[in-house]
Amino acid sequence: MERKFNKQPKLHVRSGDTVKVIAGDDKGKSGKILSVDLEKRRAIVEGLNLVTKHVKPSASSPQGGIQKKEAPIHVSNLMLVDPKTGEATRTGRKKNENGKLVRYSKKTGEVING
Repeated sequence: MERKFNKQPKLHVRSGDTVKVIAGDDKGKSGKILSVDLEKRRAIVEGLNLVTKHVKPSASSPQGGIQKKEAPIHVSNLMLVDPKTGEATRTGRKKNENGKLVRYSKKTGEVING
C-alpha cells in the first residue's frame, strides 16, 4: 500500500500578508503579497522587485513603451511582519482548540489571522 503525501507545500507566507524583504536589492523594504506561486515557491510583493518591461504597441496598448512591473521573489527572502507589533517575525504552526493548524508568531506567541 502506497503512502499518500501532500503535494502542495506549506509556506510561511500567504496572499494578503505584509512581509519584509530580508535579502536582495530591496532588502529592508516591506509590502503586501499580491500572489504566491506554490510550485516555484515565489511571491509577488506589491511595489517591490520592480523590473522594466518593453511593451510593443498593440490594440490594447497603442502607445507601447516601457513599463515597470513586479517580479517574483523567492519566499526564503521574505519574512512575515507581525500585524500587532509591526516587526518581522518567524512563524510556527500549532493546533488550536478546534484541532486546526494555525500560524503563530514565534516572537510574541500570538496567533496570526489570515
